[in-house]
Amino acid sequence: MEGNISSKSPEPPQPTTQARTRTQSTLSGLGNLIKLLPTGTVFLFQFLNPLLTNNGHCNVTNKCFSAILIAICAFSCCFASFTDSYTNEQGHTQYGIATKNGLWPKTSSERDLSIYRLVLGDFVHAFFSLVVFLVLALLDPNSVECFYPSFESTRKVLLMVLPSVLGTVSSSIFVLFPNKRHGIGYPFRHNRD
Repeated sequence: MEGNISSKSPEPPQPTTQARTRTQSTLSGLGNLIKLLPTGTVFLFQFLNPLLTNNGHCNVTNKCFSAILIAICAFSCCFASFTDSYTNEQGHTQYGIATKNGLWPKTSSERDLSIYRLVLGDFVHAFFSLVVFLVLALLDPNSVECFYPSFESTRKVLLMVLPSVLGTVSSSIFVLFPNKRHGIGYPFRHNRD
């Protein structure tokens, strides 16, 4: 037996600094975009999409179910932008839908819910939540392989560019229209009182 034989396997090649920076930038951009979406909707999509697309190996039935999932989740993203909550006199959180007159359903409380009425920012948030979700859903590897498999090479370029551009545009718009709602599916925030 030789004394200089090493049982260590060779180390895998390390990614270049530029590749790591690009990957971190993409993941950071996606992470910031995902914060704009209802968490339950994103979780539901991430959980069911691989199952319904058969990990990207779709037949017609898989495509139909996956399209239905994307449509339901897209609706959920929009709908959540029009929900809000408040804490009632007993300390329980009450959820409702914002209307032009305030929060619906109106409870029998003495509290004035007209401060929760619809504003232009709600529609802006709904639109951008929809766009962000659709970018996330349609650039998902399983969705790409299922709906448009020849798009794989372009997907990588879009995945590098689109989250950063969309994140910049969305952030700018959300600065102009800050979200004051604490709706269904969003992290807890103190009331506006």
